[in-house]
Amino acid sequence: MSGQVEALPQSKGTNTLPDAAQFRRILEAALLTSTEPLSLVELKKLSDFPLESRFIEQNLEQLAQEYAEKGVELNRVANGWRFRVRPEMQPYLDRLSPQKPPRYSRAVMETLAIIVYRQPVTRGDIEEIRGVAVSSQILKTLEMRGWIEIIGTRDVPGKPALYATTKKFLDDLNLRSLQELPSLEEISVLLEQDEA
Repeated sequence: MSGQVEALPQSKGTNTLPDAAQFRRILEAALLTSTEPLSLVELKKLSDFPLESRFIEQNLEQLAQEYAEKGVELNRVANGWRFRVRPEMQPYLDRLSPQKPPRYSRAVMETLAIIVYRQPVTRGDIEEIRGVAVSSQILKTLEMRGWIEIIGTRDVPGKPALYATTKKFLDDLNLRSLQELPSLEEISVLLEQDEA
């Protein structure tokens, strides 16, 4: 990309379209006020005129560049685009909000890790890997958080539910896809270094 954003396409019979800079301000306002990531389909609704996805993406990339040195950044995640606080700014913001984020038990985190790296899995698969029974509350906790969902059933007697992660899980971890997660081998190396 050359860094230049093409002009906003004109609609027949009108010349009241905002220019590209105005459209970026509209994008910025929408993204800053949204509590969820916004997809290209949703962002197209910001204009009274049909816009090409490429034009919107160019403006989003330009907007991301404008925020390159700011305390917040514009990121593309699984469900679209969103602003978020830069990780290095979070310790300062934590001083304003004494609430701690929810802490999950080791059992919840192990269950989530199994689902993330082995999906789709059944409750029986999780129990076999962990070597202990998985309580219904663990799965409910992850479902209530919006991180896992039932995506079907396995075609075996009893038809056990198959669990997989959601796009919200990816969004919350600021990922576009599961391929951006570290491999199990990388995690093992990090854990070994942490224990040393």
